[in-house]
Amino acid sequence: MTDIWFRTGEATVLAADGQFTDAMPEILIGSVRGPAGHAFASMMGQAAGHTRMFVIRDLNQMVRPATMMTSKVTIPSAAYVELLGGVVQAAIGDAIVDTLAEGILPKDQADELCMIVMVWLDPRCPEDPNLDQKDLYRTNYEAMKIAIERALTGKPTADELIANRKTIKHYALDGVVDY
Repeated sequence: MTDIWFRTGEATVLAADGQFTDAMPEILIGSVRGPAGHAFASMMGQAAGHTRMFVIRDLNQMVRPATMMTSKVTIPSAAYVELLGGVVQAAIGDAIVDTLAEGILPKDQADELCMIVMVWLDPRCPEDPNLDQKDLYRTNYEAMKIAIERALTGKPTADELIANRKTIKHYALDGVVDY
């Protein structure tokens, strides 16, 4: 049994053209008996504008490892909550169960681990009359699977980051910083 004490991961999966459905989960995975478990327990309760909820796949289908999700941005409306607690939550839950089935997350530790997921849901989504909920599901499902795998494999490694330091830059720096 591998000791998973404190692992972090993230991923970005971009939306289909014309959509605001980019997904960018940031996750923490660790033992319920360690710092991840302490952080998880500290999230039991609500913070104004940042709803916290267990990840469920559907009614009475809470995922294992127990996972708490919260929004990275202040929740602006009930329509936002419906998407966050509906399509996004289902996609994240399905990705967690599939990573268990695929052996990425160790099934024998499903009750000994916990996860915290900070979720990006663009505030324009609930207002978009052409929102493609299938794309919203796709991006969140794919990004969550990638984030879990990266957390458990330590990707990117320090060597990878050093190697691409001068070739990869934050998208917001385009035209700001020359390498």
